Amino acid sequence: MKKEKIKNATTFDELLDIKYGKIGTEKRDVFEEKAQYFVISEMLKEARKEAKMTQEQLAEKVGTKKSYISRLENGKCDIQLSTLYRIFEFGLGKRISLMIG
Repeated sequence: MKKEKIKNATTFDELLDIKYGKIGTEKRDVFEEKAQYFVISEMLKEARKEAKMTQEQLAEKVGTKKSYISRLENGKCDIQLSTLYRIFEFGLGKRISLMIG
């Protein structure tokens, strides 16, 4: 039955609803949170590589450890907003804008 629903889905949102439930359900909230961490980790990796920096160089520049940068890039830990700003803006010279929707 679930496979049939998946076959008939016409949008990505429909697929997410089938697999994880509607927006606002616990399972969907967990998925959305993990997806956001993934996006941030990929943006961090890309910006660091663009800056031609190693994880160790970035960590040293922002006053943290290489292992922390590695965990962030692999989506393995939470990050405080102040730390995110420090890494991107001070460490990598990127501007961050926050949108709440």
